[in-house]
Amino acid sequence: MSNIHEECGVFGIYSRDGMNVVSAAYYALYALQHRGQESCGIAVNDGGVIRCYKNPGLVNDVITHDAVETLGTGTMAVGHVRYGTSENADRASAQPMVVRHVRGNIALCFNGQLTNAGELRRELEMSGAIFQSNNDCEVIAYIFTRERLKAASTEEALAATMKHLKGAYSIVMMSAKKLLAARDPQGFRPLCVGKREGQILFASESCALNAVGAELVRDVAPGEIAVASENGFSFIPALCGQKTGLCVFEFVYFARPDSVIDGAGVHEARQRAGAFL
Repeated sequence: MSNIHEECGVFGIYSRDGMNVVSAAYYALYALQHRGQESCGIAVNDGGVIRCYKNPGLVNDVITHDAVETLGTGTMAVGHVRYGTSENADRASAQPMVVRHVRGNIALCFNGQLTNAGELRRELEMSGAIFQSNNDCEVIAYIFTRERLKAASTEEALAATMKHLKGAYSIVMMSAKKLLAARDPQGFRPLCVGKREGQILFASESCALNAVGAELVRDVAPGEIAVASENGFSFIPALCGQKTGLCVFEFVYFARPDSVIDGAGVHEARQRAGAFL
């Protein structure tokens, strides 16, 4: 049985000059703290070497000065805040999840809930997989590493992985050389793209971009993959074109009032909903 943590917060940053990626991740996660208070973590990519620090607790309690020193510097970072409805508030359930496999290292952050997680987990266990937690992120990590063995690129493997997943999700992931973001084909969970000088950022909500002085570019489209690397920035319409429907609770409850989701301001949407009622 997968844990219910639908409204976690994810963040990622790619920086050509490697400036302040840990600081940006910290302030972005602090801005996303309303999406999860159980645990948090940051992973940094320094030339393909991934360092991760995560623990149960709030952002300002977990990401201390010592933690920042441990993480060091790099050209990419991903971060996560986890919602606290699970009975397992332990480090194994915290994200990012770092996976080391024969095609390279990845760090994975996930927000959502897979409706077929139990089915996928049983399939993986019957093929020899051993799980360390109950969360859906580990299921996704196993499927991705399996697909990566057959794929020519990280984004191709992520697109193949998405074909196995059913449910609501946003994913931010970094490999040795790329930062990727993906949104479920229905667009149930929010995910946006931002930029500031020499940097590309991904976040669950635009309030995280505001917190680090970044400009909102646009939302990741349902079923779309966004990729940032030394070769530039691009969007891949992996599973686009399906029937879409953002979860109304993003506007009613989950999201911060100053965020903009799919072109609509959350505060204004709440006011309009009240007027209709």
